Amino acid sequence: MCFHTSQTKKVVELENRYNVSLTDDDARDAYDIPRYHLNGFAHPDMLIIPQEEPSVLAPALWGIVPNNKKPEQLSDYYKDAVKYGGGLNAQSEKLFEHFIYKHSALTRRCIVPVTGFFEPHEYKSKKYPFHIKHKDNDVLSLAGLYTLVGNVVTFTILTKKASPLFAKIHNKKNRQPIILQRDFEQDWLKDDLNENGIKELININFKEDELSAYTVSRDLFSPKVNSDVPNILEKVEFVGLSILS
Repeated sequence: MCFHTSQTKKVVELENRYNVSLTDDDARDAYDIPRYHLNGFAHPDMLIIPQEEPSVLAPALWGIVPNNKKPEQLSDYYKDAVKYGGGLNAQSEKLFEHFIYKHSALTRRCIVPVTGFFEPHEYKSKKYPFHIKHKDNDVLSLAGLYTLVGNVVTFTILTKKASPLFAKIHNKKNRQPIILQRDFEQDWLKDDLNENGIKELININFKEDELSAYTVSRDLFSPKVNSDVPNILEKVEFVGLSILS
């Protein structure tokens, strides 16, 4: 599962990294603001690279919505969908069967650029958040799907069964977001990618030795604390918790 992310790069850094351009330059200042903790359940406005226009960074709401809805129905849909995970994640195993995903699987895949994401580890009935990022502070490309609801883009992040590293971290659900290897990012956006090709890319595990994972403050999970602050990315050690050592 992946309900919490971070994105602290400037827009120009993302543009250079992916060879893309922001769709609305007037919005550049807003997207240049570092987001240390993006809580999916608040359905934040983020940037994605869509298959239909792979040369752009486009604004999109985190939380996929069926394309038969109208923009004015989004708020009510999200309130109702919270019991199903708010559309934040999509199980890749259901990609060609689910009533929403199957309409996007072949033609509306996307890359979700993040500088990191958070996963919960359960220890003695308490949850401890891990922050996962690239060791070299490069952007991580999460595989996603999107829909068009009127003039609004909504998206979800694809997940799969956990790799050995993520099985240690996300020890209850044993899931992880799909991280695309840099060499395969553009393949994910190709129009001629068929069902078998999509499944092959999904099954490629990101190289774990390129990732850094460590525990951060449990404030991340507190609705009473503003966790969209720089120190939420700082390492915090907890007594008895040393699953990666």
